[in-house]
Amino acid sequence: MAGTYSKPLPQIDEVNRPFWEAARRRELYLQRCKDCRHVWYPAGTNCPKCLSTNFEWTAMSGRGTVWSFIVYHHCWHPGFQKDIPYNVAMIQLEEGPIVITNIVNVPNDSVKVGMPVKVVFEPATEQVTLFKFTPA
Repeated sequence: MAGTYSKPLPQIDEVNRPFWEAARRRELYLQRCKDCRHVWYPAGTNCPKCLSTNFEWTAMSGRGTVWSFIVYHHCWHPGFQKDIPYNVAMIQLEEGPIVITNIVNVPNDSVKVGMPVKVVFEPATEQVTLFKFTPA
């Protein structure tokens, strides 16, 4: 698998490492503030709601709904050439945050705003497993 993945990969650092380690285990974990209980994404060092640094990594349900999406018919990066057309979607998780990813295992013309979805995981390299969504 190493060396065969041609699409952009996330930059893993000390702040987001727990998120990507959970994804490798096929689990969706996000940060939850221990003071105000706000859940957020992407990872950060402070709660974006109350600015507390008192947070924990918490398992999410992996369920959400399509908040918005677009279907790309033009290739902006050579790594996506064989995927044209492909979708990029904003998924609102049951826990509140919106994540940006792809919806897989469904034709693009079947994707609808409000459609229920659930998380699935796709190994990209030995170090990185990506999270995507499929119809629930």
